[in-house]
Amino acid sequence: MRFVQSLLAWFRAPVPPIDDTLWQQAVSRLPLVRSLDAPRLHYLRQLAAGFLHTKRFHALGGASLDDFWRLVIAMQASLPALPHGPKAFKGWTNVLVYPGEFNVRRNHYDAPTGVVTDRDDTLIGEAWERGPMVLSLADVALDIEAPWDGFNVVVHEMAHKLDMLAGPANGVPPLPSSMNRREWIQTMQRGFDTLSRQVGRGRKTAIDPYAAEAPEEYFAVTSEMHFSQPALLREAAPEVARLLDAFYGPSPAG
Repeated sequence: MRFVQSLLAWFRAPVPPIDDTLWQQAVSRLPLVRSLDAPRLHYLRQLAAGFLHTKRFHALGGASLDDFWRLVIAMQASLPALPHGPKAFKGWTNVLVYPGEFNVRRNHYDAPTGVVTDRDDTLIGEAWERGPMVLSLADVALDIEAPWDGFNVVVHEMAHKLDMLAGPANGVPPLPSSMNRREWIQTMQRGFDTLSRQVGRGRKTAIDPYAAEAPEEYFAVTSEMHFSQPALLREAAPEVARLLDAFYGPSPAG
């Protein structure tokens, strides 16, 4: 009841309920949520309804986006929010969905030379501070078909959104009062440094080498593993896995 009251207080208006048939269809297709116990599944439904109520979905590039896919995205975005409630969705409104990979043009400034260059990055997901969450629908669908492979684009981008609640992403999201910020920073930094050394030496790593790009990517990639391949994360970085258990709650993968 406390969860529902916090939802109503946050959204300030009645949240339209999710249609029962549509909900059951989505649950049956999403192994990540089928494994939740009844109270967490009930609260996930409340959070997903609030997500759908407050976020605007935009289908771009010819993407075919219906109620089922909007709900699937909302449910997976709500998984990392389960221990944190509606405040996890603060500060942004739009969800942009492309049919597949999309290109983003970036500017790079080289300080020693003063030269600015443009490049196009091909992505499957992106999250902007106080801006949209951007997703490849093909990869959302792939995550449904292969739920335990360590990858989940919606969870990855939602981890960035949680991180950005405290400002620019740096791998240190706002933590519950039960968690120690210094311990988080030291543990995650050690995990990031270890992976960076392994990648730099050309070693094969259990954690996706992309996590060595930056501390914020390390947090997002290990968040994906927490939900979809926690046993491998516990083997590769047990202290990081322990922190993510405390931050997100038990993994639906067991």
